[in-house]
Amino acid sequence: MLSALRRSLANSDFFAFNVRNRDIWVAEQAAQIPAGSKVLDVGAGSAPYRPLFAHCIYKTHDFAQLKNAQLRHGDYARIDVVSDAKAVPVPDGSFDAVICTEVLEHVPEPIAVVREIGRIVAPGGRLILTAPLGSGIHQEPYHFYGGYTPYWYEKFLDEAGFESVAVSSNAGSLRHIAQETIRFVRMTRPFGFAAPWLVHLVWVPFWLLFAPWLLVGVPVAARLLDRFDGERRFTVGYHVSAVRKRLPPPP
Repeated sequence: MLSALRRSLANSDFFAFNVRNRDIWVAEQAAQIPAGSKVLDVGAGSAPYRPLFAHCIYKTHDFAQLKNAQLRHGDYARIDVVSDAKAVPVPDGSFDAVICTEVLEHVPEPIAVVREIGRIVAPGGRLILTAPLGSGIHQEPYHFYGGYTPYWYEKFLDEAGFESVAVSSNAGSLRHIAQETIRFVRMTRPFGFAAPWLVHLVWVPFWLLFAPWLLVGVPVAARLLDRFDGERRFTVGYHVSAVRKRLPPPP
């Protein structure tokens, strides 16, 4: 039983519903971008979404300072534009769409970054954006914010020149709780964390008793009940789409 649970714990896709949900949402958004559109992936890293934009002229951007182990696929993709995200060296309105996923929490000046994205997206162009609402520290030392609320997106995307801002949550509070119970099981697996041997020996029977409920029972219940979360005050993150405002006609 212990070995089976450990194998499950090693399968990150089993736990990362937030990653799967985000990937599905990005795929849906990418499919709406017209063929031949010029797309910039801001903070692309290992460029996991490149295949989704095969019908477009897809370019990558990154500051390229993370370690390989901190990247989703273990290494940087080919980066076309290397710069700070708040100062991308391209002309105004250069791209028909910009995708920026899980980047804003890693930049010191996120408002300046969304303004810069507003500058480089052509009028009528699309923004595909995701960021967490609450996340643990990662990609350190480049992690500056815990996350952003729908009100943040509505205010600062409007100020950056976007309209039709649509914000959807990546599941609700119960799914987030389930993610954390899984994290608890993973972090406290016997002989998998720093503690005296006696502590581990005492902990083994309790872990074996509770692990199945926390690893399977709570996530299954959360998946079934999450739709009834009427308050929706917490989520792992938000998916945001917006359209660059068109320029007014000349007088």
